[in-house]
Amino acid sequence: MTKKIAFLFPGQGAQSVGMGKDLYETYGIAKNVYDTADKILGKSITTLCFEGPEEDLKQTVNTQPCIVTTSIAALEALKSELNIIPDYTAGHSLGEYCAMYASGVMTLETALKAIQKRADLMGETKGGAMAAILNAPDGSVEEALKEASSVGYVDVANYNSPVQVVITGDEAAVSKAGEILLEKGARRVVPLAVSGAFHSKFMEKAGKEFESFVSDLELNDAVVPVITNVDAEVTKNASDFRNKMPKQIYSSVHWTQTIQKMADDGVEIFIEIGPGKVLAGLNKKIVPSAKVFNVFDKASLDSTIASLKEEIALV
Repeated sequence: MTKKIAFLFPGQGAQSVGMGKDLYETYGIAKNVYDTADKILGKSITTLCFEGPEEDLKQTVNTQPCIVTTSIAALEALKSELNIIPDYTAGHSLGEYCAMYASGVMTLETALKAIQKRADLMGETKGGAMAAILNAPDGSVEEALKEASSVGYVDVANYNSPVQVVITGDEAAVSKAGEILLEKGARRVVPLAVSGAFHSKFMEKAGKEFESFVSDLELNDAVVPVITNVDAEVTKNASDFRNKMPKQIYSSVHWTQTIQKMADDGVEIFIEIGPGKVLAGLNKKIVPSAKVFNVFDKASLDSTIASLKEEIALV
């Protein structure tokens, strides 16, 4: 019996100057993705990815289209070398657009235009703060958020793994929640260098504006089911994606629940496609028994293909 496979795509924070360069130079199909992005978006995604500078690459308006372009280029390079169809796809925050592309929900042009619009709207939203909470005792996050809400709005942005959540909201409330969590025994509280409080009600205006943009997008039903961030549910219908895409901007990312759902359905192999190894690290905390592979450059692509050929019977 063939083992079940899921494709995973990373989100903001995975970027690094130089990402995708050897894919661009080695695979014509990857080069085509970058060249298309340059043309569609009217700016040099290739220069931002390959040369930076880092200061420009880490700006939300650039980070999101650059990561999506690199991840899709890596996906196309993988597909050109190996006949592989996943059982599920999922992406962390902006990575969900790569998952939708991989599942046939949107074309490359649509994915690029959508992620640039999303990035522009999110980049315009200022204010608020975010912090990663590591190894908080069970139940302590909920208690801390409740206590800290006395000084302002604070919520969970990302359920990243059983030992890592990210909180978001008013600066004072995020800071207060962090202090309370340290008192309750959390191992670390790490303030994040972000331009705004992503995945919070700070982003509701951006979400509403994105809703009108999404209403005109050409979307298809998914060929491969996508597990969506907002609810960690199997999603296939174009109309459901249209509803969830704006909500995703201001809702929590249910990543732990997403991976767990796939594991519960028998997924044993996860392939992280795109820059970095952030999701592979999270996966080891969520489902330690699962195999995780990465595709972000030629060496990792070759290694993953060799490993997959041993793991499963591929045509």
